[in-house]
Amino acid sequence: MGIVINQSIKNTIITYLGFGIGAINVLFLFTQFLSDEYFGLITYILSTANVMMPILAFGVHNTIIKFYSSYKTRLTQNSFLVLMLFLPLAIIIPLGIIGFLAFDTISQWFIGNNDIVEDYVWLIFITAVSFSYFEVFYAWARVQLQSVFGNFMKEVFHRVCTAILLLCLYANIISVNQLIYGITGIYVLRLIIMKLYAFSLRFPSFKLTKLNNLSDVIKYTSLIIIAGSVANIILEIDKFMLNRYVAIENVAYYGVAIYIASVISVPSRSMHQIVSPLTAKFLNDNNKFELKVLYQKSSLNLFIISGFIFLLIVLNINELYKLINENYVEGLLIVLVISVSKLIDGLLGNNNAILFNSDYYRMVLLLGVLLAILTITLNIIFIPIYGINGAAFATFIAVFLYNSAKIWFVNYKFKMLPFSVNTSKVLMLIIVSLGVFYFWDFSFHPIINIALKSILIGVFYGAIVYVLNFSDEITAILNKMLKR
Repeated sequence: MGIVINQSIKNTIITYLGFGIGAINVLFLFTQFLSDEYFGLITYILSTANVMMPILAFGVHNTIIKFYSSYKTRLTQNSFLVLMLFLPLAIIIPLGIIGFLAFDTISQWFIGNNDIVEDYVWLIFITAVSFSYFEVFYAWARVQLQSVFGNFMKEVFHRVCTAILLLCLYANIISVNQLIYGITGIYVLRLIIMKLYAFSLRFPSFKLTKLNNLSDVIKYTSLIIIAGSVANIILEIDKFMLNRYVAIENVAYYGVAIYIASVISVPSRSMHQIVSPLTAKFLNDNNKFELKVLYQKSSLNLFIISGFIFLLIVLNINELYKLINENYVEGLLIVLVISVSKLIDGLLGNNNAILFNSDYYRMVLLLGVLLAILTITLNIIFIPIYGINGAAFATFIAVFLYNSAKIWFVNYKFKMLPFSVNTSKVLMLIIVSLGVFYFWDFSFHPIINIALKSILIGVFYGAIVYVLNFSDEITAILNKMLKR
């Protein structure tokens, strides 16, 4: 776990830096400098591009992680990477041609009930392509066990650039239209920089050799598109479908609430960058003992950290909304519902990496398709009844069922669960903390209230985790911090 902890800590710091900058953008700059309607439009463009990303990437970013460590010579590794470099074009080029020829028809479908989307539909495709190839080059770097720079580009770079564009908008240097085009341009630039970095680690050579397991690679990458699409559908389809039922400014309210709750998943995202290739290696080497150790430790550590962030958000959410544009308070219930969903995600540890890199991914894909259909169906039912809250209810139910099924399936096939005795102790600590601090409020400015309450929660939660030694890894980190 040494390299995991090392790079995970760096990735967590970088990711939280990115989320901090993103929080300033989402909670203050977008809400103050941009109308609700245009903020909703930008949220819709990015969410729809995220839904399309796994399809355009052809599942290559997952395939690189799974198969790279199975090649033992430099020549076969190179041949594999070159194949992965060009494979997404098999999807991007045909879809681009179809989109160009049937642009008017496709545009009408994307517009939904909001005509403001019409002039920007083509940006969705450009952004989706940028997302797709960025993930390919990021995976290229990760299999070299270099995830930190890519994580910086993924979490920080575009948010800093977006903040600069928003400040330019406020200073009347650019228009709203230029802001929207500029945001797409940022993602294109990010892709180019990530490509240059990936090639600096391992430059592709066109001296190729035949891959013995080519059929397995193609089969996997074709099927893993479904897995990636399922995951993104569950995460992003709600914003896309809201555009078809409610005014687009509601997408902005929903997006802000989701962003607040998504902070809980930052540690999971950070650890996944380095845990995923290690999981693939253990599977390729049939090292079930180390795989189980990694599974349980990643679950426990993520649950402890995610639980702490969950408490900070839920126990401070009323004060936080006092700092935001009053229109956005409609998303308060969404934050609470999705926060619970993200906390449950933390319990899974490296579950996704085990499933996507194992020989059982086909069954998981089938299960994922069924749950994606369930997600869409629940959104169709709940959004007309409950509005933006209905989208949150649909997401929670789908994610809970999906996660439960994945835990069951890993246990059924690998005979291991992510839980330990300490998992129940952490759950009890979270419940006790909610009871102790939920009704404990101060009468100062919201920023002071949030700071005071967060310090108290941190001391209480951290002291118990440390004294009772819930996790050897976290205790070791705290020991180093206390010595310094």
